Amino acid sequence: MTKSQPLQETSVPQENSPPQPRTSPESAVPASPGPSMGRLVGVDLARALAVFGMYVVHIGPPLSATDGVASWVRYMADGHSSVLFATLAGFSLMLLAGRREPKTGLAGRQAKARIAIRAVVLLALGTAMAMEYGGVIILGFYGVYFLLALPLVRLRVKTLAIIAAALALVTPQLLFALNSLLTEPVRKSINAYDPLHRLSDVGVLDLLFTGFYPTITWISFVVAGMALARLDLSRTAVQWRLAALGAALTAAAYGMSLLLAGKHALDSLAEGGPSSGSGSMSGSSGSMSGSSGSMPPDGGSFEPQASSLLTAGPHSGTTFDIIGSVGVAILVIVGATVAMDRLPRLRRLAKPVIAVGTMSLTAYVGHFVAQSMLSMPSGTSTQQSWVPLLMFVLGAIVFAATWSRFFRRGPLEYLLNAATKPAKHIR
Repeated sequence: MTKSQPLQETSVPQENSPPQPRTSPESAVPASPGPSMGRLVGVDLARALAVFGMYVVHIGPPLSATDGVASWVRYMADGHSSVLFATLAGFSLMLLAGRREPKTGLAGRQAKARIAIRAVVLLALGTAMAMEYGGVIILGFYGVYFLLALPLVRLRVKTLAIIAAALALVTPQLLFALNSLLTEPVRKSINAYDPLHRLSDVGVLDLLFTGFYPTITWISFVVAGMALARLDLSRTAVQWRLAALGAALTAAAYGMSLLLAGKHALDSLAEGGPSSGSGSMSGSSGSMSGSSGSMPPDGGSFEPQASSLLTAGPHSGTTFDIIGSVGVAILVIVGATVAMDRLPRLRRLAKPVIAVGTMSLTAYVGHFVAQSMLSMPSGTSTQQSWVPLLMFVLGAIVFAATWSRFFRRGPLEYLLNAATKPAKHIR
């Protein structure tokens, strides 16, 4: 999904000159010398893993066609990859707005303007892509996330963490209640006046409440990423604490869900799992699961069950799902950070993969375009072979590694950056 990342204001070389060792501004990882380089490269590595996770879901075999390690990889990619992407989006916002210390005055106003412009561009691009590929496209949702996160960019880490926790605890239940009010006649009445819905079938209701990545629940991931960005991830003590926190959140959320909802509590909605009733669909696979946030396959109506709020399957949108998914995202980010910081040989070997993370918007949009050119189903996982997926991953790595040798930004990242230039005129 995604992504389309804000950049930190640093001096950069000309676009046609070979870049110095760095990570892409569009991936929200600025150049930084010394020990912090591993930390920042680790964020790009995590973003590349998120991109590849979405490739797995969109191109790889469905979960039901896998077993063993392949089944575990497929399950972890479903939902967790897009959550990781959303969490890193929050991290990116803070790099633009001032990571450790928020920008104020003129710099702060210009940073907010850049974020707002990026949000509008992503919303427009997401809507355009949704016209072709459907509601599985996350970019339009990203635009809404960015706009709603703007008032929070100056908050401290503790405040952001409290807000993220509160949202995770409250919004799934709120969305469950709202779904009882958003009946089919109500939705049709609202959508009839919604230009976005007329354009792409992904309207305001979908972006906020009923789509694949509903803002009301997914904003938790963005705020959590904003809190992470406020921390000094280069410190060993912080790394250990975050690793412990991520493990605790993951174990507690999924463990409690299994205890309360039974052995099917973690089933993927993409594979016909139980309805979540919390307002999301199997967004990463593009298949309708019949959850309360989506339209039933037969166009009829259904009554969400309160017991579904106890599940924690990918894209179920419950409190347990949000907390557990944030825990997984934290573990991936910390793991990538530590690996890149302390294993220089691995960092050199992973350089081509890291390049994908520096141009994640290009890699994300590109795999949909490539699927269309190859007449492959977009946004669904119907392949029975892993070969197409491996070819897409290899293609993205080769393209990103080659492009980054000559240009500082990816193609779409360059255009997104250019679109924000008017923000410098803000006074």
